[in-house]
Amino acid sequence: MQTAYFSGGCFWCVEAIFQRVNGVIKVESGYCNGHTINPNYQDICTGATGHAEVVKIDFDDSIISFKKLLNVFFATHDSTTLNQQGNDRGTQYRSAVFYINSGQQSQATDMIAGMSINVVTEVSKLDVFYPAENYHQNYYNNNQNQSYCQMLITPKINKYFQ
Repeated sequence: MQTAYFSGGCFWCVEAIFQRVNGVIKVESGYCNGHTINPNYQDICTGATGHAEVVKIDFDDSIISFKKLLNVFFATHDSTTLNQQGNDRGTQYRSAVFYINSGQQSQATDMIAGMSINVVTEVSKLDVFYPAENYHQNYYNNNQNQSYCQMLITPKINKYFQ
């Protein structure tokens, strides 16, 4: 089992995508790499904590590689907008790969270097991860009829998994 950490806007969207990827064992929403200890959602929303909304992905690397997870990550969010995904704006919504070893770091930087677009995705060492509140976990699966899910997450899932 391996672990990856990605930030690609609202963690509800990122979580919903990766929960549907073969080889992914568990996805947990949370916050990482800021200066506030034990932040909560209200803290994060101010944009002042330095944390990113992130998903922690536990995956079986005999089924899916970190590189393939990177492919999913870059295919399912806009890596060219700084601190923004759709209407979600602020540093907490930045595009980022938080690596836990040099292999992940080199794979992420090599992939970005090979892209023909202006990618603003941050590649940083994971410093700290705090799980988000329980109501953020498994959000899409528990709230598929909510308007945010219907308007933003369902189309993203349908587009990627067609």
